[in-house]
Amino acid sequence: MNQLSNGFTIFLSLLVEAIPFLLLGVLFSSMLLFFVDERTLVEKVPKNPLFAALVGSMLGFLFPVCECGNVPVARRFIMQGAPTSFAIGFLLAAPTINPIVIWATWVAFREQPEIVVLRVVLSLLIATIIGYVFSFQKDLSPIVQPAIARYLKFNQPQKTDNKQLLEPSDLERQTVPTLLKPGTYLLGGKLGQTMRMETIATEAAIATTATKPLADKMRLVVDNTVQELRELGAVLVLGSAIAAAIQVLAPRELILSLGAGPISSITTMLVLAAVVSICSTVDSFFALSFASAFTSGSLLAFLVFGPMIDLKGVGLMLSIFKPKAVFYLFALAAQLTFLFCLIINLHFI
Repeated sequence: MNQLSNGFTIFLSLLVEAIPFLLLGVLFSSMLLFFVDERTLVEKVPKNPLFAALVGSMLGFLFPVCECGNVPVARRFIMQGAPTSFAIGFLLAAPTINPIVIWATWVAFREQPEIVVLRVVLSLLIATIIGYVFSFQKDLSPIVQPAIARYLKFNQPQKTDNKQLLEPSDLERQTVPTLLKPGTYLLGGKLGQTMRMETIATEAAIATTATKPLADKMRLVVDNTVQELRELGAVLVLGSAIAAAIQVLAPRELILSLGAGPISSITTMLVLAAVVSICSTVDSFFALSFASAFTSGSLLAFLVFGPMIDLKGVGLMLSIFKPKAVFYLFALAAQLTFLFCLIINLHFI
């Protein structure tokens, strides 16, 4: 009964900690949808996939979101047509590469400033490498969820003027009957293509945003925020429940006994980072509690890998990618983090 009470407390604390950042990310996503010119954003991304991955990794300085809030923003980047390397670089690095997290890490490890610097450097390096690797996947249909794949298929960037595709007067007259639910199909695309009603409605909303008054824009932001919160909130609750259960069942004494070895300590902290699912804004203080028993490389493994991949984050990533793609992200991030932190353990610190 005591374990159940502890587990429920941890579950609630994870939710209370994560929901504000998820909301922040959803709000950023909505603002990107309705206030940012998609074509301008895509045009400013470097064409070189390596540079695009690096720019995406550094974008967290402008979008300071946590590992709960980065997923809806990254999903919106993909749906806007941004390069895959750019979106994945942002997805993996944004929870760490932002002023709030860097400041929190400095407060916790001000006696070890190398931890702060190496956390930023390794996060940028790993996110850029993984983003570049995924840039070789030109067709996103095999790795993204079917709903996103359909959206990308029917919303390819067009070089022609918007007015040639759909005049504002036509858009204003185009309405969605209330009896038509998501999943309803119409012959509304080019050459008689079959299109989902929500795709047509989204296109109409985006196309007319520039001419709408501020009050209508805010209403669209609220509607999109509610929709994304419904989609992402469910997987956040499930991931938090799993993380809380594992925290209760894993003995702390066993974890501490593995902290001395250069290899076992890194492996232990990688697993710990994945299962405890602590927000990146406070995870440095959690890692600080292990500083006397664990190697510096293993502390970095926790601080770098945790914000990229944890249980609740995996659940949220499944709203964008198929399980196979999430597994590849998980495996690449774990391998690269282990390699770099092992080098640090053996040769530098």
